[in-house]
Amino acid sequence: MTISIKEPPIEVMTKVRSGAQPPLSSRSLLREVVAGGPQWLPAVLVFGSIAAVAYADSIVTSTSLGYLYILPLGISAMFLRSQISYGLIAVCVFLHDLFGDPYPSPEARITHNLTALVGFTFVVYVIQRYLKQRELLDQAVRKQRDQLLQDVELAAQVQGLFLPIRRPSIAGLEIAGTMRPVRGVGGDYYDYIPIDDHTIQVVIADVAGKGVAAALLMSATAAAAKLEVSEKRDMLEVVNRLNNGIHSVSDGDRYVTLLLADIDSLSRSLRFVNCGHNPALLFRANTRDVVPMNSSCFPLGMFESVSCEINRASLAAGDILVFYTDGITEAENSQREQFGLERLSAVIRSDSSLSAEELMDNIFQSAEDFCQGLGFNDDATVLVVKCNFDGA
Repeated sequence: MTISIKEPPIEVMTKVRSGAQPPLSSRSLLREVVAGGPQWLPAVLVFGSIAAVAYADSIVTSTSLGYLYILPLGISAMFLRSQISYGLIAVCVFLHDLFGDPYPSPEARITHNLTALVGFTFVVYVIQRYLKQRELLDQAVRKQRDQLLQDVELAAQVQGLFLPIRRPSIAGLEIAGTMRPVRGVGGDYYDYIPIDDHTIQVVIADVAGKGVAAALLMSATAAAAKLEVSEKRDMLEVVNRLNNGIHSVSDGDRYVTLLLADIDSLSRSLRFVNCGHNPALLFRANTRDVVPMNSSCFPLGMFESVSCEINRASLAAGDILVFYTDGITEAENSQREQFGLERLSAVIRSDSSLSAEELMDNIFQSAEDFCQGLGFNDDATVLVVKCNFDGA
């Protein structure tokens, strides 16, 4: 008897912290480009634009071009220190007074220069105030993002505690399973609980949706399932109690698909209840047929009560049970085609001679190859039980 269990990889979103680009600042695309260049580039840009405006102001006599000085002052407000920006206001007022049109009276000259001084100061103040507020906002957003990532990492660690870590010792059964969340945390759950020396109970569930909300409900479901399975041996009673608990916390807005199966290696039999979950696949070694284990009742949590049936099947040496979530069968390629049951069944047939862990890995790899690099768009879980009765 060989039991191989692959640890579930909980992929936390640390790559967002280390590799993702920070949000664009309010300094605009021009500021981003200039900030990445030489340190003297902003000063050259500012003084060059002042010179260009002053030259235009000196050769145009038909109209006043004082408003054009807003351009270099706006650039200086974005790139240079506040003291320099406010100092350049006096420079711009002086240049406009020097090169601008002559004034009809000293009073008009003073009034015009004061108006320009107030207007230029207001523009520089507003731009710098705006940039400062956006910088503070960016810092607050980054801080909240980092805190959220830490919370997601912690949630992923807690979620991992509900997944199986012990290797059940059941003669004649080879088991492998893993869960791959599409985000840092996921809404899938699986477990296998030994009942006695020759019987194991397999649980696989999928919470509607994904992300943190689904992960929270999954954790509650996992805790309840562990408690119910450890205390109750009647599968229908376990399902009913789980349904009542999930419905009480979700009020029917969210639901959980679940498949509960008892595998007895001594009597070589299978008993299962499928509550709206994807049909597990039973590979018959003697005929090489893949038989679906369809659902017998509604998903848990949708209604106050459920009416389920226990289904049974016989097992033989070489038979393979494959449990999975819809993240596998609904994986899509660039043409929006789904991986589907037929492709999954074909992988099981072609790789039936492999170990349980190798078959599980090949299922994931086949689905990933089918996606053509797009990756899964939902949490994906695969659990394989291979019947090695009599050393088959």
